[in-house]
Amino acid sequence: MGKALFITGTGTDIGKTYVTGLIVKKLVDAGLRAGYYKAALSGAEVAADGTLLPGDVLHVARVAGLAAEDATVSYIYRDAVSPHLAAQIEDCPMDFDKVEQDYHAAKGRTDYLTVEGSGGIICPLRWDDTEHVILDDLVLQLGLSALVVADAGLGTINAAVLTAEHLKMRGIPLKGFIFNNWTGGTMQEDNVTMVEALTGTHVLACVEHDAAELPMAADALAALYQ
Repeated sequence: MGKALFITGTGTDIGKTYVTGLIVKKLVDAGLRAGYYKAALSGAEVAADGTLLPGDVLHVARVAGLAAEDATVSYIYRDAVSPHLAAQIEDCPMDFDKVEQDYHAAKGRTDYLTVEGSGGIICPLRWDDTEHVILDDLVLQLGLSALVVADAGLGTINAAVLTAEHLKMRGIPLKGFIFNNWTGGTMQEDNVTMVEALTGTHVLACVEHDAAELPMAADALAALYQ
């Protein structure tokens, strides 16, 4: 049975999937047996024949050079909304026993499984008359530690610190931050200083826009997985 790490973001559209692809690629390029899993994907691409294409999963597989069986997702929804709402619209609620089975199957096929969340850590996954489940509930169910992707720019201190505080409140270990869209300069460098000071957790890498590699040593990255 391999090790795993959960990747969440401080919100939607901050480049979480892009950074996740670089994370998995770094492990693969180091010769490690790596894989990718996502419980739910909403906003799927629609093929000409009507088939739903899991864009995030396909992106990570392409960037990291993964075989199809090493990049998997349990639920694919068409509508580009929170998974709980997409599930309501499409009448296909998530079964978390299935999610756990799929997760353990994916983990069993790899040594380092990267698990990507949907949106931020409080993203609702299921909200109906039967169950109320948000993303952090699933992280706790699977016993995962988290790595947080944040935008390097204005507003990230607030978003990063609030995410860290929520993880701490729920008892989810925080392994560190990765800043995306890094350009450097006084403000972004101060964002690193302040996030580290206010959370007690390191910013492990700063990723420039359209970077082809994660600027972090593979052994340090692998050490985050448990």
